Amino acid sequence: MNVRPESNTSSTPPPRAPDEGRAQSQRARNLSHVHPADVTLSDALTALADPVRRTIVKELAGGPDWTRACGTFDLPVTKATRSHHFAVLRQAGVIEQRDVGSRRLNRLRRPEFDAAFPGLLDLVLHERRASPGES
Repeated sequence: MNVRPESNTSSTPPPRAPDEGRAQSQRARNLSHVHPADVTLSDALTALADPVRRTIVKELAGGPDWTRACGTFDLPVTKATRSHHFAVLRQAGVIEQRDVGSRRLNRLRRPEFDAAFPGLLDLVLHERRASPGES
């Protein structure tokens, strides 16, 4: 899996964050993103195999981009595990993150991911829950 700096993922720069003119923190400078085109199918499937990560994807799909901070998801895991799940999704090209103040905001990379893996996110988003007694 190749990691590209965010500025190299397209010919036009991404929209500027409200505080982008300020110096970036060490935390923000270490934030790297992988473009979905650079992700293997195996890595994409592994990222989406976990039910906690699928919950994150479904919640991001249900709202506007850049409105959900990591801490706003009701997940049954510790803060460290939550951070790990977001990192796995980011490294698989499923989400994009940016720091705004003390918050890390998230965006589902639906168009980019759909171009690399057509239909995969649709399967995740329309997943049917198993009824009691089903396997």
